[in-house]
Amino acid sequence: MSDNEGLLSELARLRRQRNAVILAHNYQLPEIQDVADFLGDSLGLSRQAAATDADVIVFCGVHFMAETAKLLSPGKTVLMPEPRAGCPMADMITPQGLREFRADYPGVPVVAYVNTTAAVKAEVDICCTSANAPAVVRSLPDERVIFVPDQYLADWVAKQVPEKEIIRYPGFCPTHIAIRPEDLRRLKEEHPQAAVVAHPECPPDILAMADAVRSTSGMVKFAGETEAREIIVVTEVGLVYRLEKEHPEKTFYGIGTVICQNMKMTTLPKLVACLLEMTGEITIPEEIASRARQAVERMIALG
Repeated sequence: MSDNEGLLSELARLRRQRNAVILAHNYQLPEIQDVADFLGDSLGLSRQAAATDADVIVFCGVHFMAETAKLLSPGKTVLMPEPRAGCPMADMITPQGLREFRADYPGVPVVAYVNTTAAVKAEVDICCTSANAPAVVRSLPDERVIFVPDQYLADWVAKQVPEKEIIRYPGFCPTHIAIRPEDLRRLKEEHPQAAVVAHPECPPDILAMADAVRSTSGMVKFAGETEAREIIVVTEVGLVYRLEKEHPEKTFYGIGTVICQNMKMTTLPKLVACLLEMTGEITIPEEIASRARQAVERMIALG
């Protein structure tokens, strides 16, 4: 038996023993995607796990994602195989930083991207995802809205909801802003028949070159629905693996330099060790969790 076969066998045993469900974000390594019970984006995964009868949720992603799973499944044990896997964007805003920022805009509601810590979610009015951000902003009666922390997602939302004034917090995703226009331009020249789908965390000059702007879950849907046989995928390269598996009849082109190192920290040995030793547990103080949960549930209630 190879090392990998041994790990897979042990993982299957532990999954049964712990009554565990394994979640993997679309940007995870192929070896993690292959063993996940659910594969998707952060909020979707947390909602799927909450609907199961699992006692243990293992979130293969970054820290804020596991926190969201804990918010929606407070009675379940939530583990991270690699607790050091964080999100630089989420780290760009703190509760104190948010309080100071919003002090300049008294009475203006705050919309927080789910790519934030539970402590920040506890300070805001409502959360959003990259898929539903325009709908969330549109749902608020106010003419002005503070949007944190991603200035580029906020910029895209402002174009979708021009009737609102979007006050942008200056955060960003280091992975998406590293995409160079010349790299995308070269791919488009090499594959002129390819459709281009980009994530809204990308800067405006990148989005301007795309045929469609979608969240990761939206990209999966786009890949299945478009008539294009070739698709340029402008986001973290991990998504390409999933798309190739689900649509072998199509050809996908990622940008090889677009890699989130935090997403690649989770490995199969770490996943097995996490379930074996029950390490990397996510805990959130209840005074924070209750307020953060309300912000998430307000979003979910919109449908």
